[in-house]
Amino acid sequence: MSNVPPEAERLLESEPLMAHLGTCAEGRPHVAPVWYRYADGVVEIVTTGQKLANVRENPRVALSVQNDEAGRAQWAVTLLGTATVIADAAETAAARRRINDKYGVDPDAYADNALVRIVVGSATYRTYDDALE
Repeated sequence: MSNVPPEAERLLESEPLMAHLGTCAEGRPHVAPVWYRYADGVVEIVTTGQKLANVRENPRVALSVQNDEAGRAQWAVTLLGTATVIADAAETAAARRRINDKYGVDPDAYADNALVRIVVGSATYRTYDDALE
């Protein structure tokens, strides 16, 4: 059972938006944009570099997704969870294809990135526009 409220799930699955992943290593926070895919209480990202290194050191992460229209927030979802780096090449390729498909890019793009799965522990959301109802 997902820890994410149904309305927040609907928002997370609604369109290909940029998320911001917050990691922390050696007592220093690091926030960076990522593409993501959400399903059933789990977020998948494919990444490399500092984000990946931080997750390996400290798996506790935060993810924030916000939809804006003309500079005004329409809704925001914040997730807290535990990240795991998945070493399986086939699982990584399948997740990369799912994410790349969501964002409309070549399914094989970013082939060097690693798969990170985040199990959501808690979620908060807020809508700012009654038009979303």
